Amino acid sequence: MYTQNMQVVNIYEAKAHLSKLLAAAARGEKIVIAKNGTPIADLGPHIPPKNKIKFGTMAGKLRYKDEDFVGTDPDIQEMFYGRK
Repeated sequence: MYTQNMQVVNIYEAKAHLSKLLAAAARGEKIVIAKNGTPIADLGPHIPPKNKIKFGTMAGKLRYKDEDFVGTDPDIQEMFYGRK
């Protein structure tokens, strides 16, 4: 979908003015690159991916008793190794 502030350029123009188009994209502008009037690519600002996992955020906040992890749980052993 085109908006009024979206610039549409053909491939030849995009090749000739790539530096100018990249500068516009860095400013947040959206550019559509077209071939014979048909849009084929969008050029816009880079949006870095958001980290979904932050390691170590619970460090020092969790407490447990070592006794809770002593011995083997027969149900868990069966899940991993099957019935004997």
